[in-house]
Amino acid sequence: MALFAAILRSYRSPALLRNPIIGLMKFHSTVTKLTGHSSVFEFDEYKEAKAKMVDEALNAAVPVQHPDIIHKAMRYSLLGGGKRVLPVLCIASCELVGGDESLALPTACAFEMIHACSLIQDDLPCMDNADLRRGKPTSHKVFGEDAAVLAGDALLALAFEHIAAKTTKAVSSERVVRAIAEIGSAVGSLGVVAGQRMDIQSEGKEVTLRELEYIHAHKTARLFEATAVCGALMGGGNDIEVERLRKYAGSIGLLYQVVDDILDVTKSSEEMGKTAGKDLVSDKATYPKLMGIEGAKDFAAKLETQALEELAHFDAARAAPLYCFANFVAKRQR
Repeated sequence: MALFAAILRSYRSPALLRNPIIGLMKFHSTVTKLTGHSSVFEFDEYKEAKAKMVDEALNAAVPVQHPDIIHKAMRYSLLGGGKRVLPVLCIASCELVGGDESLALPTACAFEMIHACSLIQDDLPCMDNADLRRGKPTSHKVFGEDAAVLAGDALLALAFEHIAAKTTKAVSSERVVRAIAEIGSAVGSLGVVAGQRMDIQSEGKEVTLRELEYIHAHKTARLFEATAVCGALMGGGNDIEVERLRKYAGSIGLLYQVVDDILDVTKSSEEMGKTAGKDLVSDKATYPKLMGIEGAKDFAAKLETQALEELAHFDAARAAPLYCFANFVAKRQR
């Protein structure tokens, strides 16, 4: 608890609120001083190990079979790079409440399938009409719009099947059912779909900050929440732990979107690995547009602090990956 108290004190400092970069430097200084080593290096190793494990499981989950074009399109979007943000969050949440990574692996893979589905749909001509994703042409540019839509549908269906079929018997059926219900709620008409619809409707219109937060609380943060909640369920977390992780992930999900909005106007397509400036072209409401770049950065720092405060209730060693995960989301450059 002393470690978390010291870190939180550094995050509440006026320096962070004025300048997130100073705050992040203070974070690393505090962690290094108290633990004797750098958190960034360890988290990189942790993230890469989890991502490798997930990649291997995803590769096995989607073999090329008839109809070839659908499965090739599924693999193209699912295995073609990506930060594996949601799977890492899922597994780290499972471990935080005392579970082994193996308990959460099928669910972690399912969230990457859902994420890949959402990217396919987001890039379609009827949505964002993007040409580039993860440094390569978008799915509909390679396989055609029809195959891309069907591949996305198949990935979403496979996500639910994968959890039901591959989750170890060490996880109770009651927890598996709760996880499936959580995911269905998160991606459905009151979750991601609602956020996406509102996002489309906002193009070219004046949008308030409250309306923008509604969009991204549903389109982005709701999926982050479900990821952490399901990881905790698989790990055996109690209701209090699950809800604290929901709050943590909700703040992280909004943080991810704020950073994404900032990068969209400050980085090139080559730097980001996806089509940059598309929000400006489609006249979408973004955090920098409503708050300015500096205002958006300050809001990002506030969200990161809110997320970290939820972790103060957990064991310090187990929570370390999620502390570093928050920092990773805040300082990512693509």
